[in-house]
Amino acid sequence: MTKGLVTAKRIGVLMGGFSAERDVSVRSGLAIYQALQELGYNSVPIDVGKDIVNVLKKEKVRFAFLALHGGMGENGAIQGMLEVLGIPYTGSGVLASALAMDKETSKKIFIYHQLPVAPFLVVNKETAKKKRGASVNSPQDLPVPAFELPWIIKPATEGSSIGVSIVKDHSMFAQTLEGTFSFGKRVIIEKFIEGIEIHIGILGSRVLGGVEVSPKLEFYNYEAKYTSGLTEYIIPPRIDEQGYEKVKKLALQAHTALGCSGASRVDLKTDKKGIPHVLEVNTLPGMTATSLLPKIAQSEGLSFKNLIEEIIRLAVKES
Repeated sequence: MTKGLVTAKRIGVLMGGFSAERDVSVRSGLAIYQALQELGYNSVPIDVGKDIVNVLKKEKVRFAFLALHGGMGENGAIQGMLEVLGIPYTGSGVLASALAMDKETSKKIFIYHQLPVAPFLVVNKETAKKKRGASVNSPQDLPVPAFELPWIIKPATEGSSIGVSIVKDHSMFAQTLEGTFSFGKRVIIEKFIEGIEIHIGILGSRVLGGVEVSPKLEFYNYEAKYTSGLTEYIIPPRIDEQGYEKVKKLALQAHTALGCSGASRVDLKTDKKGIPHVLEVNTLPGMTATSLLPKIAQSEGLSFKNLIEEIIRLAVKES
């Protein structure tokens, strides 16, 4: 039994941190901690700060349940630290975490594995600065995508749709690009795919299932994700059986291509012709009341507590 393997170990639920997704991470962490308490595990909630190594030692943590989102919590940094400390942890390893968090790199890996992605362009802040000169609002000489509008503009290394904007005409391009650079030195400009957005839950090497997200806002942004009532969740997605099986297969291939382990959530979008496109892989998906992985698991008969135990089992198996 999983509990027998870790029952004598103190589990630290790592949450919070310094990223723009801190608030969501705290909510995920507290939900996980409550479930672990109810299941009888010896656990402690830990808000990750600069003194994290000392805290882990002080609390005698022997196993880490990661509830961090974005930044150093999801880009391989915390994973590397835990490797050095010899503390097993949930989720993907150092390399897979880093690859998945970097949208430019992950897209290139998807292309290498012949997985369909939306047309995109990567813009570097320094390159853009040199080309546009001092004027932020002048679109002249900016690197402009060869594909049609509308475009989704997003930071290359953020999650939860932090800093994501949609651009429908060229007049807003320069200003939007400048705003997005406040989140990092690289920006992804991606063709906006009009169609159905589907998120697939992966657990280990199997597909749990999927959910269609239908936001009431313009697209599935941060507000739509974390504000109750702003998004309709449809299980199973409103696509035909053949299309659904194809999307699930692509999701597992994307998870595998990056070398992910444990639980992940793969985001895809099918266009009006039913052609799917892989958007990204989330190696530490949200575990809040409105999060998608728990919804998917519930639809497959896996309760939140069962999901927590399965994630621990997979981590123990990998360690």
